[in-house]
Amino acid sequence: MSKRKTPRARPNPWQQELLDQLTALAAGHRQDLRVTGHPRTGPGGLVIVPVSVRTGDMPQAPGGLLMGEVEDFLLILPPTPTAPPWVQTTHHRFAGAPHVLQGNRLCIYLDPAREWDPTAGITPVMNRLWEWLADAAASKFDPDTALYHSVGGILHHTPGAPTVVVREPVPHHPSTGWLTPRTPDRLDLTDRPADVHSHRTPILPVNHSLPLGAGSTLAELMTLIDSTTADTPGSAPRPSAASQALLTALAACALRNPEETAQHFVLTVRHPTTPTTPPFLLAGRLQPHPSDALRLLARRRTPSRLGSLPDELRQAAIEWCYLSDERPEVTTRRDAQRPVHAFHGAHVHIWGCGGIGSWAAELVTRAGASRLTLSDPGRITGGLLVRQNYTENHIGMNKAAALAQRLRAIQDDITIDITGPPPDSALLEAADHANLIIDATVSVAAGRFLDLLAQRPHRRAVLAQMATDSLTASLGILTIAAPDTPESLSTIDHTSGRHVLDTPSLEPYHRLWTEPAPGDELRPTRGCSAPTFHGSAADLMATTATLVNLLGTQMRHPVSGTHLCAQPHTGTLPAHHFIAHTDLDR
Repeated sequence: MSKRKTPRARPNPWQQELLDQLTALAAGHRQDLRVTGHPRTGPGGLVIVPVSVRTGDMPQAPGGLLMGEVEDFLLILPPTPTAPPWVQTTHHRFAGAPHVLQGNRLCIYLDPAREWDPTAGITPVMNRLWEWLADAAASKFDPDTALYHSVGGILHHTPGAPTVVVREPVPHHPSTGWLTPRTPDRLDLTDRPADVHSHRTPILPVNHSLPLGAGSTLAELMTLIDSTTADTPGSAPRPSAASQALLTALAACALRNPEETAQHFVLTVRHPTTPTTPPFLLAGRLQPHPSDALRLLARRRTPSRLGSLPDELRQAAIEWCYLSDERPEVTTRRDAQRPVHAFHGAHVHIWGCGGIGSWAAELVTRAGASRLTLSDPGRITGGLLVRQNYTENHIGMNKAAALAQRLRAIQDDITIDITGPPPDSALLEAADHANLIIDATVSVAAGRFLDLLAQRPHRRAVLAQMATDSLTASLGILTIAAPDTPESLSTIDHTSGRHVLDTPSLEPYHRLWTEPAPGDELRPTRGCSAPTFHGSAADLMATTATLVNLLGTQMRHPVSGTHLCAQPHTGTLPAHHFIAHTDLDR
């Protein structure tokens, strides 16, 4: 009996549609594009199509990618339209060029989620290939900004491996760092142990880029760091100097770490074109079993003379950890150009940790304030969770203490002090040392205390009061007293209020200076005698965010006066109005 042949997989309807479009496109551009072979279906349902593109007429600039008259490529069509087709070479001649991934894949889509339209067909894909080749030949790619270019242009990450967070400077020479578990998903790299759970981790420089990537086994990594000319990752019978340094450092650290633990390592990979650029960081690990095998081998031989490795170690899989590189020299804060950047590194007092103050404290913390001083004697109850940024676990706690706990979970290196409420004598010198004091208490006593601080001869702090209306929590008021302003916040507020009440176009804001009407306030629980204002978390968060942004715009060059604002859903006009105190003085 003859064996029955397995039927060859065929393109699915979506792939066939792209193939038909490609055939038609090539027929219309015979001189520039050819389909040079039959499509074949590979692993994972991918359809691979050999094509050639005429590149000899493309303008060539110094430093541009060198190409022949015709270049051959493989066009790969995924089985679903959720991912774009991609293009790769059949060689590694382009390895090391910007936007070439793992030596042979062309990065024609930087962000497929925004740039790939599945309904557009094959023509935009081929246009992108053509544009990529033209830009590469004309040297229009910036090698300094090519994504992950130092390590093959791809993100090295093994599913299930933790994230390594790096915030401290990393040495450019071989050294030992310490990895400390923060959560099951996070390890922090530091230059000294943080606690008893910290493990030694070698930090090793790789003095060249890794255009083919870093491999998936110890043998592949050793080969790739020993050579930049290998066409494919292979295996070497004996490690050379670079990989021997890796093995020596791995073994030395593994011997000093507990048995049955994974051994991590960090590589600093030099940028391929700009040696002065901070090196790219890679973090990997060997699982506990091969790590123990390495420990055993190192006990039999000195770590510096490991020599050839047994196959068990050579073929040990490397798990690549996602690396959150937060070093200042390689990181630009996402809010660097936004108003809240004015709070970065600042010392801010926030008096009142309720509907306005709790959200203001969080926004200022996320903006990178270095120190907060919180004041609120109140206690958290379940009803406050409707509009304040506390959780069920905070119920029963003092507000300032609970808020400090939450803020430290957002920024763990922030300094937070808790003081008594104004007029606590400990706050008398606050205006001399802090950058900003925000009063969100709506307290007459706190306001009078701020008036006292405003008169201090060496006042450094900007003084601000934030509040909202009692009916909707959708109107906001921000009163500011700049350090060079002799008037108190009470005076500025009174002068602004008189102006608002005399201005018909500002009538929607009158309620900020008038006593609440019946129904404007509520008693949230039966038997509660103290009324409070209405408002949801969405109202309070949005109004506070607007006030914080308005305050941020003035922190560099403060101008005393009053900001009024309204959320868009209120329909209030003007939605923002600033009353400069100097204008009202004249």
